[in-house]
This record gives sequence, C-alpha cells and structure tokens, in this order.
Amino acid sequence: MGFIQAFKGAIGGMFADQWKDFLTVPDGLPATAALFPAVPRGTNAGRGSNVRGSQSIITNGSRILVPEGYGLVTVLDGKATGFITEAGGYEFQGDAPDSKSVFAGDDVMSSTVGMSWERFKFGGRPTSQQLAFFVNLKEIPDNRFGTQSEIYWDDAYLNAQVGALARGSYTMRILDPLLFVHNYVPASFITENAGVFDFSDPDNPAGNQLFREVVSSLAAAFSRYTNDPDKGNRITRIQSDAVGFAQSLAAVVEEDYRWSSDRGLAIVKVAIASIEYDQNTRALLNDVQKADALSGNRSQSFMNQAVARGVQGAGENGGGQGLAMMGMGMNATGGIVQPSQAQTPPGLNFGNQQGQQQGQQTAGEPAQAQAAGASAGASDGAPADGSAGSAPAAEDPVAKLGQYKQMLDQGLISQEDYDAAKKKALGL
Repeated sequence: MGFIQAFKGAIGGMFADQWKDFLTVPDGLPATAALFPAVPRGTNAGRGSNVRGSQSIITNGSRILVPEGYGLVTVLDGKATGFITEAGGYEFQGDAPDSKSVFAGDDVMSSTVGMSWERFKFGGRPTSQQLAFFVNLKEIPDNRFGTQSEIYWDDAYLNAQVGALARGSYTMRILDPLLFVHNYVPASFITENAGVFDFSDPDNPAGNQLFREVVSSLAAAFSRYTNDPDKGNRITRIQSDAVGFAQSLAAVVEEDYRWSSDRGLAIVKVAIASIEYDQNTRALLNDVQKADALSGNRSQSFMNQAVARGVQGAGENGGGQGLAMMGMGMNATGGIVQPSQAQTPPGLNFGNQQGQQQGQQTAGEPAQAQAAGASAGASDGAPADGSAGSAPAAEDPVAKLGQYKQMLDQGLISQEDYDAAKKKALGL
C-alpha cells in the first residue's frame, strides 16, 4: 500500500490539465515552520486557488503534489506509512501492487531516511484513510536567541575568563524528517486538523525547548571556537564567521542534547547580532589592541614617531637645552631609534667633555661648580677627561647625530630640527 509516482519535478504540460484537484503545501507559511498538514487545492476560482476542506486526510485516488524543498510523511496511529522527498506528483493507491511507500530519490537524505523508515514504519496493514503532513527540508532561518545575563568562558588567546551578553539567530535544517516527526514533534501536531509546528511560536513548547538548549550551550560553544588550536580563532572573529561558529555550537548541542542523533536536527549557520562584553573584558580587549599595535615593525614606527614629536616639541619650547634633554632621554631608554654606531673621528674628543658637562648641567649643577669639580678632580689625580666614578658616561655626539639623521631621513623631524640638534651636539 502506498503511492504511484505520476511525474517528477514541478507540475506542467498535460498533467497541469489533469491535476485540477490535489493536496500540497499551504500558502503563507512562516520561514520557521517545520511541519504542517497537507491542504487541498482546486479550480473553483481558477487553477491553483486555495480551497479549505478536510486538511491532511488522504484516501485511495488522492493526488499529492510535493514541491522542491519539502518532504511528505503519511501517518496512521502515530506511525509512518509513507515517505516522499522527491519532488513530483503522486497518487495514493492503497491496493495497487506497484505502489511504493518510500520515494527518497538519490540524494544524501535517501540513505539516512532508509534506516529511520525501518524503525518507525507502520507494522500492520494500513487502512485506506491516512493523514498527510509536509516537512520543511529547506534551511530554517531566524531562530532567535539572547542571553539575559553574562555568560563566561575561558579564552586561550586572552588567557583570561571572558564575560559577555550575546544576541543573534541561528539557521537549522531537518536532516532526518522521520526521526524528527517520531522523536521530537508532539503528538498534537500529527493529528487531524493539527496546527503548524513553528519553531518560533512562543506557544510551542518544543520550539521553546530548543531555544533554552541553545542559550545554555553558548558559553561552551564560545570556548570551543576560541580555544581550538587548529583554527587559531580569536574572539573578534565570531561575528563574521557564521559557519565556523555554527559548527562549534552544533557540536555542543549534539554532545549535550543529541540534536542530530535523536531528533534529526542540525545547526548550520549562526548570526551573532551583538556581543556586549563586561567591563573587565572590555578593558582586557583594549590592552590587547594596544599590544597588537605595538608589535613588530609597527612598534618601531610608533616609537620613532613619539621620539620625533618629543624632539620637535623640545626644539619649539626649550630651544637647544630642550633638545639636549631629549637626547639624554633617548640614551637613557637604551636608544629608541637604533642607528649604526660610528666611531668618534680624531679631533672631536672635545665633544665628549662638552657632552659630559651638558649632562651635569641637565642634572641641575651650575656650570661653575662643574668646572671647579673638574679642577679639583685633576689636582687629586683623577683622570683628565673627567671620567670619575660618580660622573655620568659621556655622550657620543656622532652617535647622537646619527639618531637625529635617521629621524630626518624618515621624515620624522624637519631640517631645522636637525640643524638645531647638530649645533647643540657639537657645541656650535
């Protein structure tokens, strides 16, 4: 007992004239509708107009049009008596020897539903009157979710616990219609004159159950996504990686709730509308952004620019003394800009002593006291160049000029700034 296939694909040609009355998918369905009764159509007001009648009941001779993207399940006493996923026109013939109960085509679903058919098919001889329902085999979008309070997970990249409010929607598919109808759909949706099983219906307890399971799985899904060593994913990629994050979320709901193996459902895409991080996470992300900006060649560029701004400001506000102060600051930090070190040419040794005196003046000692100290040191047998143990190391004017020249070549200081620094370094 089953169906005879009249044609494949959409109705057309001579079958359009012959098939003036048939059952098919109802009009005006929401995108989140998953299961709904077959409804009759006729030609009272023109071909294809909707006619309200006894919904979902089929008998011998009933014609059913199965559109692309939908599957047909016939039911008797809660058990499947027929199943069709191949688009086309079918006639129900309970006594025809060449009728078939299953038309699954050659797609991927055919192997899946074959096993389910053996599990859930009607065991006895069906009667000639049965119920017909359509299952949505397309992607079912806009299943919305949101968290009322922060969810937390450990993030490997940030090396810290992350907290956030998340809001978005997921897209799912029914991979095994027979498993879905038999194991998950409430019995009230597979009876005569049943309503539409809509995942987004707030009065649908089965749909609400999926919502709660998704929300409870978000923290584990975020952790799985950001801590996968093979992907190297960062938290900031989640909102742009709909498929990648969907795989993480699908894996979690399968592990915790067995969506696929027990219900025939799978999450295929996730769209994160917003992620609102808590205060600690926002501060941490801000630090990470700064660290990223100061890594590699970008770090040297930023530091050079900072030094150049300091040199320019010193030249404008403090004249030569300001430039000397800036030069000492650069040496104190280990040399922010790294020029090639040159040896001091003969005849420029006076610059060492002069640079030493400038350093002492910068520390706040009067020039007269410095000179007196140098004379006293010489009389006591101290080195003539003033390199006593308590005196700061002499600055190399050639090295300092090399630093300024590199910044000039990079366009970080002007020619005027360079000339002023050169004069001050050489004591001109």
